[in-house]
Amino acid sequence: MATHIIKMPDVGEGIVEAEIVEWEVKVGDFVKEDDVLAAVMTDKATVEIPSPVTGTIVALSGELGEMTAVGAEIVAIEMDGESPSDDDEQEGQAAVETVVREEVEEVSVSAVQLALSVAPHSSSMTSNAEASYGLPRAIGEKPLASPSVRRRAREAGIRLDYVRGSGPAGRILHDDLEAYIAGSAHSMGSAPAASFNLQSRARHEVEEYKVIGLRRKIAERMQDAKSRIPHISYVEAVDVTDLEALRAHMNATRKEGEPKLTILPFILRAMVLSLAENPKLSAHFDDQQNVVRQFAACHIGMAVQTDAGLMVPVIRHAEARSVKDLALESKRLADAAREGTITRDELSGSTITLSSLGALGGIVSTPVINSPEVAIVGVNKIQIQPVHIDGAFVARQMMNLSSSFDHRIIDGWDAAVFIQKIKSLLEYPATLFID
Repeated sequence: MATHIIKMPDVGEGIVEAEIVEWEVKVGDFVKEDDVLAAVMTDKATVEIPSPVTGTIVALSGELGEMTAVGAEIVAIEMDGESPSDDDEQEGQAAVETVVREEVEEVSVSAVQLALSVAPHSSSMTSNAEASYGLPRAIGEKPLASPSVRRRAREAGIRLDYVRGSGPAGRILHDDLEAYIAGSAHSMGSAPAASFNLQSRARHEVEEYKVIGLRRKIAERMQDAKSRIPHISYVEAVDVTDLEALRAHMNATRKEGEPKLTILPFILRAMVLSLAENPKLSAHFDDQQNVVRQFAACHIGMAVQTDAGLMVPVIRHAEARSVKDLALESKRLADAAREGTITRDELSGSTITLSSLGALGGIVSTPVINSPEVAIVGVNKIQIQPVHIDGAFVARQMMNLSSSFDHRIIDGWDAAVFIQKIKSLLEYPATLFID
């Protein structure tokens, strides 16, 4: 028997350690070449480590959530035949690192911004779906699935124990998860009594899970931003009745090939014009060097909900774009983010961020600044409200802007002036088209 050692791969770009976020195998498992052994997370991406050989797992090193140095031994696989030579070991390790580096290029998470994500399925839908499907495997048997499938299931509030897998050895594929999600829409209220009893018992249990991977990094950055940055929040109501009328007219008369306009490109345009008068809001604060870098260009981050979570693509040089161009570019970036084709450069370099939860935006929010930026603008949902005008109450479409600022750099007066300028531009939308 021969033992092949797999080390924590070097993904390049100066990365010296990675976090183990999931083991796909256990000691005693038989694996084939290219089977996934583990998922690890660096500052650049979450990637899978494949096996370069066929054999039996005899040792695993490292706990979930543990940072492991590049080059450290993490897996030992026992193979038939003679012990591999040093050249064979190096060739196998090089093959692993090649695959991992290719994944890093495709699955960058270094510029994922901090924002709230909304799970697309409610717990009630999940519970009914679980009840109607039943358990496709023995209780306690771990479902086989890739990290990307597990991540998507967690975001959807789905327990993989209830999802049938069609892959090798019952492995759950993305198509299986799609089928399960689709089936959940038709299973409301149809669960048998036995399944409800199973769920009733489960509700009395307490499930613990470790905060690792991307969620851990988000938690760290959130805590860092809130502990280091003294936030000042400013909320203002904006009357968007005239803007909504203009938007409806522009959509009704748009030419072939022109984008359908949402309210976001108008807000982006208003931010650009307000930043021209208040340039200190488009800045980074390096609190280690006590240096503020104020940017003439407006690179605005824009929140986009995807299956992988909330990403914030960056609209570069928003100051040079018209409303229609902002709509086209925001749609292009949003589509790329949802399709998984967006590049690392398109997810980095923002100088200010626009956060929006769309129709779920609520009345008021308190967005967390995306350090090292000094400002973030939050958009709340539009509501019809009575407004007192010329001695009478009239129905108007109102929308709150809930924004946060780094109070070390931005005074309350400057924050108010910035938002009031945006408010004025949106309430008199013709001014958005005047340079």
